Amino acid sequence: MKVHLKMVGCRLNQSEIETMARQFSAMGHEIVARPEDADHFVLNTCAVTQEAAKTSRKFVRDFLRANPRAETTVTGCYAQIAPGDIATLPGVRRVVDNGDKAQLVSQITGESIDEFDSEPIERSALPGNLGRTRAFVKVQDGCDNTCTFCVTTIARGKGRSRALEEVLREVNYLEDCGFQEAVLTGVHLGSYGHDRGERQGLRNLVETLLRETSLPRLRLSSLEPWDLTPDFFDLWRNPRLCRHLHLPLQSGCDATLKRMRRHTSQEDFRALAQAARASIPGLRITSDVIVGFPGESEDEFAESERFIREMAFGGLHVFRYSSRPGTPASRMRRQISTATKKARSSKLLALSETLERHFAEQLLGSKQAVLWEQVSGATPEGFVNCGYTDNYLRIRAVHPRDLSNVITDTRLESYNMGVIHGKVKEVLSAPDFPATKN
Repeated sequence: MKVHLKMVGCRLNQSEIETMARQFSAMGHEIVARPEDADHFVLNTCAVTQEAAKTSRKFVRDFLRANPRAETTVTGCYAQIAPGDIATLPGVRRVVDNGDKAQLVSQITGESIDEFDSEPIERSALPGNLGRTRAFVKVQDGCDNTCTFCVTTIARGKGRSRALEEVLREVNYLEDCGFQEAVLTGVHLGSYGHDRGERQGLRNLVETLLRETSLPRLRLSSLEPWDLTPDFFDLWRNPRLCRHLHLPLQSGCDATLKRMRRHTSQEDFRALAQAARASIPGLRITSDVIVGFPGESEDEFAESERFIREMAFGGLHVFRYSSRPGTPASRMRRQISTATKKARSSKLLALSETLERHFAEQLLGSKQAVLWEQVSGATPEGFVNCGYTDNYLRIRAVHPRDLSNVITDTRLESYNMGVIHGKVKEVLSAPDFPATKN
């Protein structure tokens, strides 16, 4: 069977799709990059905004146009909260809720799934359009927070963690497959182990992975600021842990944060960021911000903007508030107009560009390790390699070789429109097999 997989939304959805790809491949099925070549489509949906739900529906229709004879299986958060809407879309064969997602591949194939505790069948990166040098590893699902804007708790359920031994096996498997970096993901990553009474569960997991694997890079995805204490940053004494923290703020105004039911404040967030930067030289902190939350006045937005400037983030994800059915915020008074949300979003996106440029320019002239992920073209001087530093700055460099899946020391020379241009100095890490061409 030829399978085309696609996802909408967060890194957790990406991790789940990559796991499905490995499972299909282990069973002997082929992952194809083009939907028109597929016998079966799998879509992992998102419901965090109205736009994400709209995009999910569009992909289902795109699949049908690409190959009317193929079947479609839909899962994910949008499929969880609106299964009836999904089931009536043309071409949909099955809708799998989030609770059964781990069995999705078995439901489609009728075959049992082998765990990743044996010698890999094929030492290569993921096939088809999923070939990557970074692998996303889902270590946790669900969330026990009660943020008033978020539909994820409804769609994903209560927080639950994978066994540490299971995560360790998967990371070792990925290392055997030649990946250079693993990204730990979860809906509420900082709560890893809490469902088992392990208040230091995430710290223990990271320490174990750093001790019992040798993957060159380990990265943490989004972490809620209230889950971290200053001593957590001691982990970064190990240089394999990437110097990037994504700490969702959502608003820089205490009054707005209170309505959002976020367990942080300007004072708490400021202290955390200061502690992190004091412990981790070269750390890049990025964040999420929602504009136009119900009741956000001009004064509240201005206060939020001032605090964001003070925090000097290395970049922002800016979201316009989107009313999601079943959430407390959808029933709040003083909803903000679309025009106001657009204006505020544009203002913060411009600020994000300024903050990212400022952070990047501070590193110009320095030497940084870059994991090269793909080639975007060629010049008479060589291949145009694109990759990322460990603090997640996008780098481009021309080199005689395709450096995909290789880590090199790179001198950062200039910054232009979100990309740093660099010069490769020295190869630090490369897999034992030819790099996959992305």
